[in-house]
Amino acid sequence: MDWAQCGAVDRNPLKMGGVWCFKGTRLAVESLFEHLDKGSTVDEFLDWFDVAPELVHQVLEFARDSLRDSAKVA
Repeated sequence: MDWAQCGAVDRNPLKMGGVWCFKGTRLAVESLFEHLDKGSTVDEFLDWFDVAPELVHQVLEFARDSLRDSAKVA
């Protein structure tokens, strides 16, 4: 999965150690998946963090689409 192709994220080696963050924030994309893995909902995540809902939904769609794309290759 090439996160550089997802318009909802960015990274900068001088910000958060270069991890992928939601565009224009210092919130790591990985934190979304960690919270979902622990049982949190997307709505809870949006309540807890200052990130635009559109960015969260774009990230989830990108991850979903990457799974579909990889299945076509196999």
